[in-house]
Amino acid sequence: MKALLIASLFAASAAHADPVVDAARTYAAFWNSGDPALAQKALAPDFIDRTLPPGREQGGNGPLQASRAFRAAVPDLRAEATHIVPHGDHVSVRLHFTGHFTGRFGDTQGAGQAIDFQAFDLYHVVDGRIAENWHLEDNLTLLQQMGLMSGPQSAPVKKQ
Repeated sequence: MKALLIASLFAASAAHADPVVDAARTYAAFWNSGDPALAQKALAPDFIDRTLPPGREQGGNGPLQASRAFRAAVPDLRAEATHIVPHGDHVSVRLHFTGHFTGRFGDTQGAGQAIDFQAFDLYHVVDGRIAENWHLEDNLTLLQQMGLMSGPQSAPVKKQ
């Protein structure tokens, strides 16, 4: 009886699975783990990055390249999808990245600085895989946390 109940629960959850949300969760799991198999599962063969940063390869290899480079700088990188909001064949995702800058980023060696920033993505999902991605990362916060850019400075107070 217990096995029948568990099987029916799995069948019910599979019947309500949303391939748009599943693709977003799989891609978030890639960013959390760095596992290329998860990116390959989530991204369509003709994947297009619509906000491609300079120097990043277009297509499915681009996110793999970005993940390797970022994990070299932040080896304990974690990424949590805190919000996943589907709408038809699109899904918006808020990713929260944390870790410590202990590796190298370009010519800079990390000194263990805490990393805590967010990114927002919009995916277009076709046949259960992400075909297009528009993304915006809080790179200003990231670069400040890494010590590569100074923080905001307040304007001098005028004496009256």
